Amino acid sequence: MIAVGAALAALALFLAACGSGGTGARDEGPAHASAAAVAGASPSASAFGKFRRVDAVALLKRDPQVSPAVKRELKPCDGDDYQVDVSYGDLTDAPVDDVVINVMTCADWVGIGSYVYRDDDGVFRNVFKSEESPVYAEIDRGTLSVTRQYYEQDDPISSPSGDVVTPYTWKSGRFVPGKPTRNEYGKSADGSPRPVPST
Repeated sequence: MIAVGAALAALALFLAACGSGGTGARDEGPAHASAAAVAGASPSASAFGKFRRVDAVALLKRDPQVSPAVKRELKPCDGDDYQVDVSYGDLTDAPVDDVVINVMTCADWVGIGSYVYRDDDGVFRNVFKSEESPVYAEIDRGTLSVTRQYYEQDDPISSPSGDVVTPYTWKSGRFVPGKPTRNEYGKSADGSPRPVPST
C-alpha cells in the first residue's frame, strides 16, 4: 500500500510539473516577448554575411553594357512592378553574393536579357550578359545555367520548339561555357509544349 501511494504521489507531482508551464520540449503556445525579440532581430553575419540587396532596375539603367533595346523595355508592367527577376548566390567566390538579373517583356514575359553582377570593392560590376532572346539565367548549385529557347519555322511565340541549356563556371576571372544540353519539346494534346527526352 505504501509503495502504491508513493507511486501515485510521484505521478501527481510529474503531471503538475508538466502542466505548470515548464521548459520541457512539449511546451506549446505563444512565445515569450524575449524570445520573439530574439527571433525578430537582424540575421547574424554568419548566416547571411555575403548577401547585399541591390536595386536591380537602377543597376541595369546605369550599366553601359546593357543595350538600349533592353533599356527601352525596362519599364513597369503593372503599377510599380518591373519585369525583372533577381537571384543572389555564390558564382564567382566574391566577398558578397553575386547578382543574377533577368529582364522580360511585359506582353508575354519572354526573356530579353540576362546579366550577372559581381561585387568588386563594394561596386557591382557586369561580368556576364546574354541578350539573345529568349533567354533566362539562373543559379544551379553554384553554376550559372543559361537557357535559350529556339523556334522552328511557324512556331508561335508561346510554343518554342525547344531550348538549349548551357552551364557556365567562373574560371580565371570570367565565365566559361560548358557542354550544352538540347531539349526538344513535343506538343501535347492542348498544343502546349512539353519536354521530349533527347536521343
